[in-house]
Amino acid sequence: MFRLPLRKPSPSLPPPSPALSRFEFFDVPRLFNLIDRELELVEPGDRYVDDLLAASHHPQTCKEMPAQAKTTRDSVLEFLSHNPRGHTVPDPDQQVAPGYTFWMRLGSQLPLSFQDVFPPVSMAGSISLRLGHSVNLDYYLGHIGYHVLPPARGHHYAQRACQLLLSLARAHGQKVLWLTCNPENLPSRRTIERIGATLVNIVTVPSDNSLYSQGDRHKCRYRLVL
Repeated sequence: MFRLPLRKPSPSLPPPSPALSRFEFFDVPRLFNLIDRELELVEPGDRYVDDLLAASHHPQTCKEMPAQAKTTRDSVLEFLSHNPRGHTVPDPDQQVAPGYTFWMRLGSQLPLSFQDVFPPVSMAGSISLRLGHSVNLDYYLGHIGYHVLPPARGHHYAQRACQLLLSLARAHGQKVLWLTCNPENLPSRRTIERIGATLVNIVTVPSDNSLYSQGDRHKCRYRLVL
């Protein structure tokens, strides 16, 4: 596999704009159609908690994502309390960008012939869109983050969810999205490449970055022009 050399991040990128503190969220369910056949991106809410917990506690999740399997009702409700409707309120002082989180809900809009391969859960995972530009977003964290739970894998839900969010990013004035992943995460790299992003370089994660404390040492940086 072709590998680009590691590069140091540029120190010239500006910090998040103070204007982000005046960020206004869209009423997404009213203005955007975030549905692709059986996949629908929904705003996190109480009515979906049981479905999320069932998918998180599925035997396949317990085996392949033991940390996710430890998700509790209290932890989900705490997330909802701090992020109503999945909204992340910007905090420039803490380098927190404004953003949206959606849960990947699965409906039944598949032909009968596909039902034998339909995932055994009604919640496939989650995806987040972060907006604006900063060193952390553009080099390490990326504008989009997602995870698909093991029992729902194999249906390109990550790719399809990313594609559904592009119209929302454009509506907020984003011209470019940076998507990042660990170099060894080949499934994520293929997902990012399938949505049309181009690998620019691979950078070293600084030791003072929160991702470093999670074990991340390098990040592939992909650029997607909207």
